Amino acid sequence: MLLKMVSTFLELTLPRILSYIIEGIIKPLEGQTGIDVRAKAGEIAVWAVVMIACATAAVCGTVTANRLAARISRDAAENIRRDLFTKTMDLSPAQTDAFTVPSLESRLTSDTYNVHSFLNTVQRMGVRAPILLTGGLAICATMDLRLTLIMACILPVLFVSVYTVSSRGLPLFTRVQKATDGMIRVVREDAQGIRVIKALSKVGYEDRRYDAENLNLSRSERLANSVMAVTNPAMNFFMNLGLVSVVFFGARFVDSGLSRPGDIIAFIQYFTLISGAMMGISRIFVMWSKASSSANRIGEVLAAGEGLPVRSPEEFPPVPGESGIVFDRVCFAYGDTKEILHDISFSLPRGGTLGIIGATGSGKTTLISLLMRFYDVTSGSVRIDGRDVRTVPEEELHSMFGAAMQNDFIAAGTVAGNISFFRGIGDGDIEAAAGMAQVTEFIDSLEGGFGYELTSKGTNVSGGQRQRILIARAVAGRPDILILDDASSALDYRTDMLLRRALKAGLSGVTQIIVAQRVSSVKDCDLILVLDEGRIIGRGTHAELTENCEVYREIAGSQMGGAFLE
Repeated sequence: MLLKMVSTFLELTLPRILSYIIEGIIKPLEGQTGIDVRAKAGEIAVWAVVMIACATAAVCGTVTANRLAARISRDAAENIRRDLFTKTMDLSPAQTDAFTVPSLESRLTSDTYNVHSFLNTVQRMGVRAPILLTGGLAICATMDLRLTLIMACILPVLFVSVYTVSSRGLPLFTRVQKATDGMIRVVREDAQGIRVIKALSKVGYEDRRYDAENLNLSRSERLANSVMAVTNPAMNFFMNLGLVSVVFFGARFVDSGLSRPGDIIAFIQYFTLISGAMMGISRIFVMWSKASSSANRIGEVLAAGEGLPVRSPEEFPPVPGESGIVFDRVCFAYGDTKEILHDISFSLPRGGTLGIIGATGSGKTTLISLLMRFYDVTSGSVRIDGRDVRTVPEEELHSMFGAAMQNDFIAAGTVAGNISFFRGIGDGDIEAAAGMAQVTEFIDSLEGGFGYELTSKGTNVSGGQRQRILIARAVAGRPDILILDDASSALDYRTDMLLRRALKAGLSGVTQIIVAQRVSSVKDCDLILVLDEGRIIGRGTHAELTENCEVYREIAGSQMGGAFLE
């Protein structure tokens, strides 16, 4: 700011010096002899050098200040992105659902860019423009108050027009950012489902769907930019009107002997500087409309409260002597939707195995989400070793689990890195986990073995290979509770059988919860729950359910091929 101030003040001195040269040195030479003219030429040269020095110092100071402004805005944007990302990762699944993932991506990218651009511009122009405006008017007032008043009459009109247009631009740019969210959502969905889209020959349909979102964004941007585009022409019109007024009245004042030609020349230069300052201010207002909308969207995320705060044991008292996992009359609904789970009650002792089976949409994954406290129950309670999960700190709670979920992901990196997943797990434990997951033979066949580079989402391996790597990740940390949520659906029956045997032998004492569509995956569990539309319609062992649960018996009968293989 100091560099900007000094540079701007130096820039303001140039027209004043020029006016002095004209009126104080050159004009008195009229009618003088050649000797007098040569004597004054040296004085003119001195002032010319002073002007060059001021201009050079102003340029150097401005360039340096602009570089500093770029660095400051870069660092500020980096901090904003870091804080926003950290907050995004801390959001509860319910909060993430409310914001939506495409919107969060847009806020981390385009919104932070808009704020960065505004911070950079406001540092470069926000200091210089007001000084040029006020300083130019002050110097002009000392030279000719009448002409200064003419200039000043234009300024309120400029401020009102800029403020009016900017006020209308703010909601329009908010609409633009929402349209950007919609386009990002389509791009994200198509990128994830590209294989299905191609397999079903729906590329043309997705092109049209993207075009619709792109057209919506284009229309929103066109409307917002059309409104903001009024600013510059209006500014030019009023500034040129003021300049013409200064020239017109200045000529009359000179003709009447009320002003001097040198002052008029200086006035025109100051008016040019003031015009540039006003254009800079108008540009700041235009960028403010866009940045303010983006800043509000960023602020919504940063200001979001703690999604799932840890509750006090006084509110949900522990149950003395209780061990294992207990669901006690649990009901749950996503937001304002109808209940997904209805009156779910069961208990699983520590070290036991639980199988959950049921049709798609029966609530299997939702039940697991409540156990890991991705969501809070609507009513009832979920307890682990007598403690309600709502009273357990998040890090302590999640450290109990190893999970391979339905829509789990693989990051771009080595096989070993994906199994360890930055948890500092040793090579021996990684290899042991791979062995239990029945993936060692496949990894050994890869070039580089455990150092083989997987692509993002594991697109360079098959579905079954990807699932086994994810299972290896889940067991590598030796969790207290292992959750496999439809994690072996892509495995053949023989590999699935070998996997279950290896997990049973290698994870003795670990509580296991297996969500599956196959009866063969859960038939050896200590307790099997059959879910249908969020209700438990059967519970017991495989033998008991075969006897007394018709739905389970039908599922088992339709999968005799897998049962026969075993």
